[in-house]
Amino acid sequence: MIQKSMFNSGKRAVLSTAVIFFSGIYLTQAQETKPVKDTTSGKQIEEVVLVGSRSGGRSKADSPVPVDVFNLKDIQQSLPQTNINQILNTIAPSFTSTIQTNADGSDHLDPAQLRGLGPDQTLVLINGKRRHTSALVNVNGAPGRGTVGTDLNAIPAFALSRIEVLRDGASAQYGSDAIAGVMNLQLKRDTGKLTGQFNYGGYLTSAANDHTGNYDGQQFQVDLNYGNKIGQKGGFYNITWSSQFRDPTRRAGTESAPIYNAYNAIEKRAAESGVNLSSYFNNINNLKGTAGEQDFVNLIHQYAQGVGYFNSINAPGSSDLLSSSIQNANSISTLQALLNPTNYTTTQLNNITNQELAYRGQTRKDFNQQVGQSKLNNHQLFANIEVPISDDWKVYTFGGYSIRDGASGGFYRRPTQARTFTGLYIDGYLPEIHTKIQDVSLSAGIKGKWDGWNVDLSNTFGQNSFDYTIENTGNTSLRFNSPDSFKAGGLQFLQNTINLDFSKEFDVFEGLNVAFGAEQRHENFKINPGEEASYTAYDIYGNPQTPTTLSSDKPTDFFGAALAGSSQVFAGFREANRTNKNRNAYAAYADLEFNFTNWLLVDAAIRYEDYSDFGSTFNYKLASRIKLTDDFNFRFAGSTGFRAPSIHQIYYNTTSTLFTSLPGSNGPTLVEVGTFSNDSDIAKGFGINKLKQETSKSVSTGFTYKIPSLNLNITADAYFIRIDDRIALTDQFARPTDLQIQNNPNLGPVRDALDAANVNAAQFFANSIDTETKGLDVVISHNYRTGSIKLNNDFAVNFNRTKKVGDIHASDLLKNASLENTYFGEKSRVYLEDSVPKVKASLSNNVKWNDFNIYLRNTYYGKVYGADSVDLNGDGVALLNEHQLISDKIITDLSIGYDINKNFNLTIGTNNLFDIYPTKNVTASTNNDQFIYSRSTSQFGQNGRYVFSKLTVSF
Repeated sequence: MIQKSMFNSGKRAVLSTAVIFFSGIYLTQAQETKPVKDTTSGKQIEEVVLVGSRSGGRSKADSPVPVDVFNLKDIQQSLPQTNINQILNTIAPSFTSTIQTNADGSDHLDPAQLRGLGPDQTLVLINGKRRHTSALVNVNGAPGRGTVGTDLNAIPAFALSRIEVLRDGASAQYGSDAIAGVMNLQLKRDTGKLTGQFNYGGYLTSAANDHTGNYDGQQFQVDLNYGNKIGQKGGFYNITWSSQFRDPTRRAGTESAPIYNAYNAIEKRAAESGVNLSSYFNNINNLKGTAGEQDFVNLIHQYAQGVGYFNSINAPGSSDLLSSSIQNANSISTLQALLNPTNYTTTQLNNITNQELAYRGQTRKDFNQQVGQSKLNNHQLFANIEVPISDDWKVYTFGGYSIRDGASGGFYRRPTQARTFTGLYIDGYLPEIHTKIQDVSLSAGIKGKWDGWNVDLSNTFGQNSFDYTIENTGNTSLRFNSPDSFKAGGLQFLQNTINLDFSKEFDVFEGLNVAFGAEQRHENFKINPGEEASYTAYDIYGNPQTPTTLSSDKPTDFFGAALAGSSQVFAGFREANRTNKNRNAYAAYADLEFNFTNWLLVDAAIRYEDYSDFGSTFNYKLASRIKLTDDFNFRFAGSTGFRAPSIHQIYYNTTSTLFTSLPGSNGPTLVEVGTFSNDSDIAKGFGINKLKQETSKSVSTGFTYKIPSLNLNITADAYFIRIDDRIALTDQFARPTDLQIQNNPNLGPVRDALDAANVNAAQFFANSIDTETKGLDVVISHNYRTGSIKLNNDFAVNFNRTKKVGDIHASDLLKNASLENTYFGEKSRVYLEDSVPKVKASLSNNVKWNDFNIYLRNTYYGKVYGADSVDLNGDGVALLNEHQLISDKIITDLSIGYDINKNFNLTIGTNNLFDIYPTKNVTASTNNDQFIYSRSTSQFGQNGRYVFSKLTVSF
């Protein structure tokens, strides 16, 4: 009854904890435990948690399922990380979220995984209300590929008092997405004070590159929080403002590929005299005749004489000097064969490159990609408000707005490549992807007591949008008429949820709590197209190309290679991609919790949910806690669960330039890949079935054990999760060959459709496989107090494994075409099974002595594998089952804080004290020494040592 009265009065238990939650088991690390005290009896009880039970809250030790608390207010001061994803990644062994690079929109939204499951298999709540997901679909090469997760970075960590984590399947209680568990973010309710943090830091590391010295990626963040009372009956408002300014990091090596060819060198000499060779060549190309050809040849003769090193290079396939061979050439076709870089060896091209770089006063680093964290400006405003309207009823509202402007680099367009129109970019260019991410949320409701029942009626609205602008780029097919910036369109997701919940406690046995309720959810997904030039290829007359456009009408470079259309690095969403889809879901649930005796608790829940676009589902859960002694509890749970296919996964469609390996290739290259909606004719042509829900069965068991005489707590939990019909993004289906069409005539129209869309390959969302996940978590927490010294020691370890089981769910058409392993390929298997550490452990030590606080943490990250097939033995062949091993590492964090007075604290520290980096890629996987470390898989990122200072104020 103590717990219930605390819950109803809205009082907060304060426990300074760090939660290690991983692989489905979250481990509680006590920083400084301050149990709630029952003033009537003098006894202390454990902190009350609100998720996992609708009985009005109970202590963590008495919960029938594992629920742990991550108290941000108490540990934020000691940590270098400032956003929710990165904070959790450093302290939670089962939580994985690393900053992405060269992955389009994912560079600005870090996909997060819990228990080794997908980002979309953990439900996120704020103040107990369902949070909307992001508009972004993670279609590039990164863990969680093909999923739609919740954008935790849209929520300021400084606005939170704590995060409650239910580490058990909870679809029967909370609905779709709760297969791995539930995270409940509790907003601050503080009143009567102003608090703030001013954080500055950067990466101090020898690996910083591109003329930045050994310090880059500076970050400055300011957080302010203020709250005050409303009335005299417990009303309050609490407001948080956060702004972050983040610079990029540079972790590319030094570009080793050929950058310039012989024709580029002649172009440069001509440009220095005010002559643009591309202009002359385009006029000849447009006229489709010999008019002006001799003038152009004469220009080549004239300006080639200015390239002195041609006198030391042999013409391809000849012992003659290149300089004399050029002068003897009297036609464009002869010059094309003479200067074409495909007729030169890599050594010859690099020789030309090195001499041309010296002539232009450049270095190879000038042509590096921007590999590392992206540039980001982030501004967030959140509020939490509650106002009593009577002794029994109160109204509440909470929510916020955030806007993030990000900039990331793509693949450098070198002058020697056909993707570069050297008439405008004589030195090539590095295109940039700029994103504007806007997120708005608002929840409002009324709650109170009616005839002994707790009633809560609420409406929760959320919307997330991603808009793209591509800068420092060009539509190569437009040649001189191309702009250098394009509005590329964007994505938008909207969700509105109405909840009505009832609960009541009855005096039956040792207590019976009954809860039931209903939910209605509306969702809308939009794809907004960009401007026409951002996605269109044009002919030499400036008209959009069509499938009937003659090859002779398509613009080419000097060597006859077609000039690509669309904005380079990121093709805009096309008019054909325009999408505006809605769906509705209706649900009803019931939850019974029996305290049969003071040592036996049983919880049972059922839920029915119906979706307008794919059908209905029924799920149940049964959990129990047995108190064997006052200090030893045993608990177990079993449940079914589900995850509805996101509306994004059903209707998402676009075209992207991906760095990927198609079947039969010897390594990754830039490929135009179309992602086609699940209901498209192309999907049907490939035999892709209609999406349906994922279903799960899970069991978990564990114990909690206290040894009060030693101030020692031990917890251990194990779990097993089986997921059927798991949704994945397929690998890329290459354009069907004549032989495949001969064997499967249905693929003929598919190839025609791919050609019409101007793509080389296609990928789809599909219910591809069944999986099993097994995990075990153990945590040992110890604290010691003597005099002015307080010491906390916490060790946590997670063992986790997810694997595919059974056959791939490919259609007969795909099996007959030998495309089963593209439906769910080796790369997808690695992302599923090997891209997240199977072992992750953390040892933290926190010493508080007078006004000093010292925090030391060592985190062990187990080995993972990169997803791309690589040439490990150097024979020039990348085998399908050979992958880059990224070995295990230990990362050390250290911070020292000092309380200047009661209002000010200064903390300095470092993340990754010893500047540890992941295992380097084998040379064949570096993309010409640009990706020194894997860009698809990393346990802790590739930015190195981060140093910071943080000033915390409180008035």
